[in-house]
Amino acid sequence: MLPFLLPALAQVAPAVADREIVVPAYHGTALKASIRSAQGHPCFAVMVADSGPTNRDWSSPLLKDPENGAFLESHAGRDLAQWFQRQGIGSLRYDKRLVESRDPKLDVTLDAQLGDLKAMLQAARSLPEARGKRILLVGHGEGALLSLLAAGDADALLLVNMPGQSMAGIITGQVRKRLPDDIAKPNLAYLENVYQAIRDRKPLPAAGKDVHPSMEIFAASLMAPETLSFVRSTLDLDPWALASKLTIPCAVAWGDKDIQDPKPEKIPDSFHGRIIDLPGANHLLKQENRPLKSLFGPEALSTYGDNTPMANLAPLATWLKDFIQR
Repeated sequence: MLPFLLPALAQVAPAVADREIVVPAYHGTALKASIRSAQGHPCFAVMVADSGPTNRDWSSPLLKDPENGAFLESHAGRDLAQWFQRQGIGSLRYDKRLVESRDPKLDVTLDAQLGDLKAMLQAARSLPEARGKRILLVGHGEGALLSLLAAGDADALLLVNMPGQSMAGIITGQVRKRLPDDIAKPNLAYLENVYQAIRDRKPLPAAGKDVHPSMEIFAASLMAPETLSFVRSTLDLDPWALASKLTIPCAVAWGDKDIQDPKPEKIPDSFHGRIIDLPGANHLLKQENRPLKSLFGPEALSTYGDNTPMANLAPLATWLKDFIQR
């Protein structure tokens, strides 16, 4: 047990296995969830995974081994739940509604995904493992945005590797980094046209001859009918505008080796919560020892799997310890 933890936490019992439940979520959709019990801390965590078909363990079929293209086994969400347990914090984590779904008509709108989260928060408050505890909402990546929108149903927020700006801003920044200078201008201009078409509910704009084919493919994916409503709802969503309105305790933590949602260069003065730096942590809170400048594209994923240990989360434990003293 780490020395900075209070003596009360040093007596936390060994890890206990998950308890599986099914929660009726938005419009009755049944979602699987896992519960971990713990004692010693006044909070109980509800964990919200990142974007896409990401399950409760933060495992996704889109995560591929960069060496052979095979599915990369990664259970970072389960590992974080176990870490919380060692801090005396029980948790609920759940499958996103896209997990294992083959229904092309599945409702994946922002309303649906936010409704799922609110159903999980309501379910958590009725759990025996959470009785008498404050609800700590823990959002990862895109899950941090959902958590900000559902903050009124929680008692505290922990936002892990939160996007530092709107979806449009993040995409533009990532595309700008990848484009050679000689083709950047027309491609970025086309991307802005695509954004405007999404906002105005218009068809995919035609691409000129100077637009790279890969940009056309990406633009079409942004406007895919099954996810277009969610993209439109979140395209210009400013996480800092939401965070500045919070009236509950909030911390935002970034791994300094996260290339997907890196910490922004400047934190708005309007945010009055805690900023936590996690040295050596990548997007999935795994230990990354390579220099940041060497992490580009698929190569960065090589440390996302189960063979890589979690990074040192001591700074998070320090913030969590504050709750015991309140």
